[in-house]
Amino acid sequence: MTIAHPIYTTEEIQKRVDDYISQFKEGYFSPLSLMARLTEETGELAREVNHYYGEKPKKSTEKEKTMEEELGDIIFVLTCFANSLNIDLSEAFHLAMSKFETRDKERWTRKE
Repeated sequence: MTIAHPIYTTEEIQKRVDDYISQFKEGYFSPLSLMARLTEETGELAREVNHYYGEKPKKSTEKEKTMEEELGDIIFVLTCFANSLNIDLSEAFHLAMSKFETRDKERWTRKE
């Protein structure tokens, strides 16, 4: 994977999305609408995964999309969701990792 742009922290991602959304009078969608959008984007990722790894190849008439593009869409919508609720994504990630690192620390077979 070649990166031709800066690497962003979660704080920078949240600010960049907020700067973008703040240009518009409509602002952030409601939490319910954002949840629907996140579900929609997740479905689009699932479709791409199925095309590449599943039994349903893409039709020749379908637009070429990448999983990277779909993951980016999910990150954007997830960031909108977090921003609209004043949730710090870095803190949310920390809470999730702490949970996994304690609850699941003996759940999987460790590599030698």
